[in-house]
Amino acid sequence: MAESAGPPATLVRRALEAAQRHRGRIATLERVGIVDFSKPSSTPRFHILDTATGRSSAILVAHGRGSDPEHSGWLERFSNVPRSQASSAGAYLTGDIYEGKHGHSRRLIGLDPGNSNAEARAIVIHAAAYVGDRIAREQGKIGRSEGCLAVSPGDIAHVLERLPAGFMIYADRT
Repeated sequence: MAESAGPPATLVRRALEAAQRHRGRIATLERVGIVDFSKPSSTPRFHILDTATGRSSAILVAHGRGSDPEHSGWLERFSNVPRSQASSAGAYLTGDIYEGKHGHSRRLIGLDPGNSNAEARAIVIHAAAYVGDRIAREQGKIGRSEGCLAVSPGDIAHVLERLPAGFMIYADRT
């Protein structure tokens, strides 16, 4: 995980507006996760923004196969429909950690109409072997999830630690 230039100002603004709408549910805005799905999957696009300092780090994150049916590496569409295998846009509240088929994972609660089915769809943060720098270099893209925010096995512990339960993640494109 490297320091990044940060997420686009447009997404930061939208994330902070979402945080205001959902302020009763979010424990803190100390750090916010911002996923910039306007970038290709080969680019670190999951930013963890320290709101006090403005510093951020960015890592690779997969989008759903239903969002990129031809596997171009670019998110083409969002969906909140069950079994769509697509990524959803909007604000998420980070939930509890659990041990699942991908190891340590974190539940996500969709806060907006565009991701309100996140829990029912089992949209979570988890590690996946199909996400990594080597894959991005060799294939020009990383693998796709079923709508989850899948990160590399080397990044999952950092993400779970930096975005504990009660924090917010905002996913969208510019």
